[in-house]
Amino acid sequence: MSLTLREKFIAIVDNDGLIESDIIVLLEGDGFNRYRKAADLYLKGLGKKIIFSGAMTDYSYGSFPFKDILPKLLKAGIPKNAIVHERKSKNTKEQAVEVIKLAIKNDWNKIILVATHEHQYRAYLSFLKEVLSSKKDILLFNSPVRNLKWFEKNAWGRRFDNIDTEFNKIEKYVLKDHLATFQEAIDYQEKKEKNL
Repeated sequence: MSLTLREKFIAIVDNDGLIESDIIVLLEGDGFNRYRKAADLYLKGLGKKIIFSGAMTDYSYGSFPFKDILPKLLKAGIPKNAIVHERKSKNTKEQAVEVIKLAIKNDWNKIILVATHEHQYRAYLSFLKEVLSSKKDILLFNSPVRNLKWFEKNAWGRRFDNIDTEFNKIEKYVLKDHLATFQEAIDYQEKKEKNL
């Protein structure tokens, strides 16, 4: 039995390699669960700046604002001048649009994307759509937060249940042309691998 295109896409995203990049994009969401990963990548020398992307405050949905995350990044040892707040976006699509605009403006060509494991797939397809539309040579690397509990109940749901929601959203937003397709992502990853 062959794997589906979706299953192959998941395998590639889950096992994406990392190289030293211009920026680490820390997507707002999932409470305090993402900032440590971004800080760890920065402290390992894998990025020159951390871009906190998001301007929504909804604690019940896990959207903790920049003012709550910034002190934690600073305490983790990230210098303030290495942290940038992208403050226009209110959802994943807008995060992709705004960050890719910043990347083009600042000549950032290598981007590490940090989300939580169940959200990484849709986030990546959102960012990839913007990269492909821009026709710029921007390399995206996936680095989802790991070791989070799948069955733990929190205010924004169990990750085990949320992954269904994420893939339902992928189907919906691909039809609206808001996301790259699984095939586009696989083709992009193959091209990226050849250029590394």
